[in-house]
Amino acid sequence: MAKIDHTVHVALGERAYDILIGPHLLDEAGEILAEKFPGRRFGIITDTEVAKAQLPRLVASLDRAGLNHQTIILPNGESTKSWEHLQTAVEGLLAAKLERNDLVIALGGGVIGDLAGFAAAITRRGMDFVQIPTTLLAQVDSSVGGKTGINSPHGKNLVGAFHQPRLVLADLSTLDTLPPRQFAAGYAEVVKYGLIDDADFFDWLDAHQAEIFAGGPARGEAIARCCAHKARVVIEDEKEIGVRALLNLGHTFGHALEKDTGYSDRLLHGEGVAIGMVLAHSFSTRLDLAPGQDAGRVAAHLQRAGLPTTLAAIPGALGSTQNLMDAIAQDKKVSRGALTFILTRGIGKAFIEKGVEPEKVSAFLQDMRTA
Repeated sequence: MAKIDHTVHVALGERAYDILIGPHLLDEAGEILAEKFPGRRFGIITDTEVAKAQLPRLVASLDRAGLNHQTIILPNGESTKSWEHLQTAVEGLLAAKLERNDLVIALGGGVIGDLAGFAAAITRRGMDFVQIPTTLLAQVDSSVGGKTGINSPHGKNLVGAFHQPRLVLADLSTLDTLPPRQFAAGYAEVVKYGLIDDADFFDWLDAHQAEIFAGGPARGEAIARCCAHKARVVIEDEKEIGVRALLNLGHTFGHALEKDTGYSDRLLHGEGVAIGMVLAHSFSTRLDLAPGQDAGRVAAHLQRAGLPTTLAAIPGALGSTQNLMDAIAQDKKVSRGALTFILTRGIGKAFIEKGVEPEKVSAFLQDMRTA
């Protein structure tokens, strides 16, 4: 029987679902899925790296449970979130003759979760799907809340749909195989929850950071607390027309940096978020909204986790400040051309600021390039 350390319920009425958190859930996935979704077939969407590390465990589990399944393997990396690979996923589901009441399994990190969820949303006008996130970033953020999609040459996550999963299985043991850089990148999203509106959680992370990285009990607790936080926000504002935008703290700057670096390994998503959160605090300080020491404390915490915190830490040359501003102008929070940023009055005091003057952002970024 599966050992479940934490269960987080996302109460969305008829679309409610549970997030199950525990060790070795991949090995029990077949039993869990057979009980919850009897008589269904499954289309697994994953990538080349996860296929090597985790797919055999899932396949063996599904086989033991007598479940019918097909697998679609896509390339690894952020560039997979494209029209080309979305088409591959959709055509693969259709070629497998999966029906509308069958399920898609997203096995992987945030890229696969976003793409597979979007494929499920549009195939046969909507299939159910299950998230099995295998990275820290996906377990605490992208697998929860129903935001699915792909990138466009115009920017990140500009094409997609809100499509909630039916179940999330967060297997803590999959995190043990992550490269240190990938784990650190996911940790940036953990820190984000403390910086938004939970200063006590940020203090707790300060005290337990080493244990989280070492794989102690604090790791599962941190993931559960992040999921519970996100679930509360999603329940209140599922379609991101209000407070859910707070979850994008650091992302406006971060997405612009990801686009500038070509969605490549030069800058992982979580690394962009880490830099973006420091920039958001520093920009808030420049606007006389937040104390300067808070930006320094955020940067120090992220640096201890092995994360970049400055523009200078990004390998290679960045494009012009205007290029970054052009990317920011495509951000999903832009409304009628006005820039919207998630700013802060200090740690745990983030807020949504509309109508930020582009000239102030541009001058700030120009200064940060030489900081």
